[in-house]
Amino acid sequence: MSNDRLDGLSPAKRALLERLIAERKAAAEAVRPRPRPERVPLSYGQERLWVVDQLTPGTGAYNVPLALWLDGTLDAPALDAALQELVRRHEALRTTLPSEDGKPYQRITSESFALPIDVADVSNEADPREAAIARMRRTFRQPFDLARGPLVRALRVRVAEDRHLLLLVMHHIVVDGWSLGVLLRELIEIYNAFAAQQPSPLVTTPLQYADFALWQREWLDGHRLDAQLAYWTEHLAGCPTVIDLPSDRPRPAVQTFRGATARFVVPEELYKEVEQFSRRENVTPFMTFFAVYATLLHRYTGQSDLPIAMGIANRQRAELESIVGFFVNTLILRNDLGGDPTFRELLARVRDTTLGAQANQDAPASRVLEALRVERVTSHMPLMQAMFFFQNYPQDAASMRGLTIRRVALDELQPDTAQSELSLYVNQDSVGELLFQYSTDLFDGDTIARLAGHFITLLRGAVADASTPIGALPLLTGDERAQLAAWNDTRHDYPGDRPLVDLFVRQAARTPDAVALTFHGRDVTYRELQARVSDLARTLRARGIGRGDLVGLYVERSVEMLVGLLGILEAGAAYVPLDPGFPAERLAFMLADAAARVVVTQASLVERVPSASVEKIVVDASARIVGGDAIACDARPGDLAYVIFTSGSTGRPKGVQITQRSAVNLVTSVAREPGQRASDTICAVSTLSFDIAVFELFVPLTVGARILLVDSETQRDGAALARFIDANDITIMQATPATWRMLLDIGWSGKAGLKMITTGEACPRELAERLIPCCDELWNLYGPTETTVYSTLGPIVSGSGPISIGKPVANTQIHIVDRNFQPLPVGVPGELLIGGDGLARGYLGRPELTAEKFIADPFSDAPNARLYRSGDLATWRRDGTLEVLGRLDHQVKLRGFRIELGEIEAVLNDHASVDQAVVHCREDRPGDKRLVAYVTGDAPSPDALRAHLRTSLPDYMIPAAIVVLDRFPLTPNGKVNRHALPAPELAREHDAVELPQGAQEEQMAALWSQILGRERIGRNDNFFDLGGHSLLATQLLARVQAQYAVDIPLRALFEAPTVARLAIKVAEARDANLAGEQLDDLLAQLEGLSDEDATIAMKGL
Repeated sequence: MSNDRLDGLSPAKRALLERLIAERKAAAEAVRPRPRPERVPLSYGQERLWVVDQLTPGTGAYNVPLALWLDGTLDAPALDAALQELVRRHEALRTTLPSEDGKPYQRITSESFALPIDVADVSNEADPREAAIARMRRTFRQPFDLARGPLVRALRVRVAEDRHLLLLVMHHIVVDGWSLGVLLRELIEIYNAFAAQQPSPLVTTPLQYADFALWQREWLDGHRLDAQLAYWTEHLAGCPTVIDLPSDRPRPAVQTFRGATARFVVPEELYKEVEQFSRRENVTPFMTFFAVYATLLHRYTGQSDLPIAMGIANRQRAELESIVGFFVNTLILRNDLGGDPTFRELLARVRDTTLGAQANQDAPASRVLEALRVERVTSHMPLMQAMFFFQNYPQDAASMRGLTIRRVALDELQPDTAQSELSLYVNQDSVGELLFQYSTDLFDGDTIARLAGHFITLLRGAVADASTPIGALPLLTGDERAQLAAWNDTRHDYPGDRPLVDLFVRQAARTPDAVALTFHGRDVTYRELQARVSDLARTLRARGIGRGDLVGLYVERSVEMLVGLLGILEAGAAYVPLDPGFPAERLAFMLADAAARVVVTQASLVERVPSASVEKIVVDASARIVGGDAIACDARPGDLAYVIFTSGSTGRPKGVQITQRSAVNLVTSVAREPGQRASDTICAVSTLSFDIAVFELFVPLTVGARILLVDSETQRDGAALARFIDANDITIMQATPATWRMLLDIGWSGKAGLKMITTGEACPRELAERLIPCCDELWNLYGPTETTVYSTLGPIVSGSGPISIGKPVANTQIHIVDRNFQPLPVGVPGELLIGGDGLARGYLGRPELTAEKFIADPFSDAPNARLYRSGDLATWRRDGTLEVLGRLDHQVKLRGFRIELGEIEAVLNDHASVDQAVVHCREDRPGDKRLVAYVTGDAPSPDALRAHLRTSLPDYMIPAAIVVLDRFPLTPNGKVNRHALPAPELAREHDAVELPQGAQEEQMAALWSQILGRERIGRNDNFFDLGGHSLLATQLLARVQAQYAVDIPLRALFEAPTVARLAIKVAEARDANLAGEQLDDLLAQLEGLSDEDATIAMKGL
């Protein structure tokens, strides 16, 4: 049509023309019956499910039930005939999906196909209803064989004369939720007609699902699909493919689809509020529920960029509404929760995201994932871990001729599978029914029950005040808040008004002749120790030392060490431990930072004091003992007891200031638990500059116990230390895991009557299990220096899984919070904050750092209450104990995956040849981040360790290099010095391509070249990095199976995605085949022998 003719149209005619053009376009695009090729292709949605089935064959995860209770008088023949008619009407129910050369296609059985109907009568059982349900569950859970079929089965159970149970089970690949509504409506109409001896009233359906599959291929060919894929690739560019859902167990290396479904109900009044709220905010209830679900996942994971998959009916065209088949498409909604938006702001974001997705909903999820080049893993479905479904098909009771029917709820079927790790189904027409389908590999039922409670709590808070930031919406239920408060009710009386040294002075008065300290075979009584302490205190007082002063203590491990620290305290001052093993430059900095005027030292060290400006007081064995009563210590509860310098991130040590009250609370608390008594002998092995020495040196002297002091040489020599422990009557000893491991590794077998304390760093389960038989009690104590040595403690018992750090010590509170400092529930990881009487005053001369790490306590009513930010990632357990998961700064993000290094370390530590493992994320070349594992042990093989890791971890968590060391570099406090770990020598440059080795790898690379259309394939190249996707993978394996005559499952390529590793898989399969063939040959020969011949042959061998 020329422009002149168009310009000449009146407005009315122009409008009519536009309408006619639109109608013709719609008619041209309509789905119509298509000529059937010899092999009908799968729809895109079917392809995705087919690939999933190839990866995990034999699972019932995609079984779809239509289960009905039938109450009344049933015409069984009419019902069976009606079911047969349904199958005749809908080709999808008569379809199987065989494949050739790795390419599946639809095979449609003739209309004469007979539906298998299993019939049972349980009316005479003791509990007919339970018997019927059990039979239904067994039938429902049976997997389908997509290639052989049939993909539908039926069960009819007679429960009583007037009650039956009907189950129709289909594979999801041939039906969807919408289809169930179609089938139910048609079943009712057909049954009513057949029961009345009438023919079916339904007209023949002109369209079948195969027509849709053919139309979809044509419709999405070319620009339409390209345009929509362009939207999705832009929308999802850089989107995290993993949601770090906190789980009860680690994610297995291969997703099993084992699962369960739990049902919850939104209270009716709250559901009405949601509907009213949605109308006010001009959104749909779907958007409100979805936004709350996104908020829940955000609060659980801390992630602000969240992909949530959503199922849509994908039946925009009217002609598709009555077709049975799998039309559902999955849309991946990328949710931006950054900046802590209000719930109203989040709703607006959800609305925009949803509308954009719906405008591009034709693009199949499988093609979207291919376009994104998402790294495929066997442990989970990238971008689809969490799913959301808003269902609004009727579930009310309906009637058939002479029958009342009721749908069986999904949770009543108790499905034992889950399609994703966590899915939420909101059933609108069941007045707020919530169904959480979850992976039982990851979650326990009570975890999901708590999660559902949090969802409802968030929902209530969101609709009550949409102007609340999502980070401030209440998450915990009232019962949970009460439980956390109870766990933190650790009040216990203690003499907080007394100075720390006073506890020793009083004990010395009670038991003056008891042995307080033994060193190098010499016993020092409480009376003698007190006399020497008071002598030093008088000397210090005479030099003007008293309250508020910091005094350096520069001594070797000796009796003088105890005299020095107690004497400084009795003078009213605070001690600053200076380790003679530290570099002089570091010691000089510490002295200057503390502004110490005086250093207490020994004659042998006086010339090494790294400052000429300080006064030196020598305290050693030759010092004159004046004797007499202790002088009165005038230190007040808020005065400092000691300052310990710890490593600082800037390279400068930072001094932690511990008050008298905090130290007294710690000493009296741990004297009760794990406990010290006058009859105990404590083996003191910790260096004075490590704050845990407070446990060894002060606690015994307040209960009348004896300290057995280990000298520096014995402390460092594992064999000498073991001999020392065996030779002495020791009842309590604390040490770091590194020290305990050193003792075990040289053959120490433990000691009867010993109470062991492990502290300083995480104790691996493997080490704990080795220690438990070596002692009477094993305890784990945890705490940063900034909270006075220990904040939590608990016994370690034999078991599996990570070691708990126990419960808070007396007058201490623990809070696990998110980034908005909101408390988190049981099982959800967050930062561990510590409050109570153990908190340090702060960092010496570092007010900015003090303000950053010590914050106001929002959970306390006490004036000026504070919390210390530990930087540890931790979680509450159900029993009120705590588990530290790692350091917040030990979490790394690599190739889009967030990784907790401790998880990899734990798996390595499980290997028999590994004594200890540390995993580090290195960036030795700019932009080239790699995981590197460091291990010690009995000559562990890096290849064997990689194979071990792959049994439990996905590929992205496998270190690029494994470095075997004789021993780990340690800090002066006995912890692993991560910064001193050596850089690995990587065998292959980043950009180099290592050519295939040997004939089998070369043949494998040739197959890859054919499938991928690439000439150059390296032996370590990843199939999926080279552009491979699931369908190409099936084609590759079809050729591999044809060439090598082996049966290789699809998941093998996901587990071994390189030429070299897949060649090994093929070789293993061929060896297994050969072994089976040889066994068959032997059996054939044996079957022809008599027993007598067999005996003769045996003698000949």
